[in-house]
Amino acid sequence: MSHMSHLSHSTRIVIVPGWHNSGPGHWQSLWADSLPQATRVEQDDWAVPVSSAWVSAISRTILDRNEPVIVVAHSLGCIATVHLPPEVQEHIVGALLVAPANPERRAILMDFAPVPARRLPYRSVLVASSNDSYCSVRTAGAYARAWGSDFVCLQNAGHINVEAGYGAWPLGLALLDSLSRETLHQAA
Repeated sequence: MSHMSHLSHSTRIVIVPGWHNSGPGHWQSLWADSLPQATRVEQDDWAVPVSSAWVSAISRTILDRNEPVIVVAHSLGCIATVHLPPEVQEHIVGALLVAPANPERRAILMDFAPVPARRLPYRSVLVASSNDSYCSVRTAGAYARAWGSDFVCLQNAGHINVEAGYGAWPLGLALLDSLSRETLHQAA
């Protein structure tokens, strides 16, 4: 990851896994292990997610950093991230939102609905897949428009996880690198 060297010093990263966490081999787990500036959010209950508890855990992790962060969220983690209160959002300079879930499609996730449809106050890139069983590409595109996110659609990438063949995921790292460079440039 030497090409990511500027990431290791300048930008703090908060990794926000989705429902059931991101296991070994998942790109979020690999990034958490290899990027020294990354902090991973831990939830008390990964199996039965409660919106208020998840939002609190993400908020604590971001506020504990006591500096601007880039959020890297996957699946339900994306939805929990957009539920963050304004006083936490102001600490975020960018977000890579990957394969957002549609909580209205699964009863156990309904606590995260409705999904906020307001523009995010920070730069964001939403990466979706043309065949994600957790969220249609149409819904993901609607999220991107509502949130003011750049939209990247991958063809037939499933849920952009280990089961879909996404381990280290170099494209994701390149998107994170680009987002990090932009936030650095804006700060300067």
